[in-house]
Amino acid sequence: MKILGISGSPHRDGNTAFAVRYALEIAGQEGADTQFIPLADKEIHPCIGCFACQKTRKCRFDDDMAEILDAMRWCDGLILGSPVYFGMVSGMMKDMMDRTVLFRPQYDEPMEMAGKIGAGIACAGFRNGGQETTLENIHTYLMQQNLRVINDGEGFSHAGGTIAGEAKSDELGLRTVGNTARNMIRMLSLPGIK
Repeated sequence: MKILGISGSPHRDGNTAFAVRYALEIAGQEGADTQFIPLADKEIHPCIGCFACQKTRKCRFDDDMAEILDAMRWCDGLILGSPVYFGMVSGMMKDMMDRTVLFRPQYDEPMEMAGKIGAGIACAGFRNGGQETTLENIHTYLMQQNLRVINDGEGFSHAGGTIAGEAKSDELGLRTVGNTARNMIRMLSLPGIK
């Protein structure tokens, strides 16, 4: 099983990157092949809604999204991590999400990401700092791509991984992140899952 983690933070080594790497480390210990992509140093042009990609399955913009799209096609499980920006995902995460519209080329054609497993991690300054609404943003995106959305599994069974304050010091938050990774491994191990 192959799990991709994407950090939507402008800080390459910040809390969100730490949390996503932590989830991937646990997934790796459980036997998964993992890949980490930080959006911090990526050039991603915003989607302009031209829908040229519906015919070509290729975006008109030649930037760092090509690498991300290849990695998303590679994975069986996708973990998206974002800092909380006014109760929502970061702008760079939203730009990345929008550019994946080419996975949904026509309304009557199959969706490339359909059936994969998806989960979210949200990082904020406080325990109730908008993590759940940010996870809702992530879940809505995953559902729009027809992924099977999971939570942080047994023990907490909430919306996903939630970090408050400094990630490496947030013991409770890291438990939710670890649970999310383990739940993804469990789900990917079920019969009939990619």
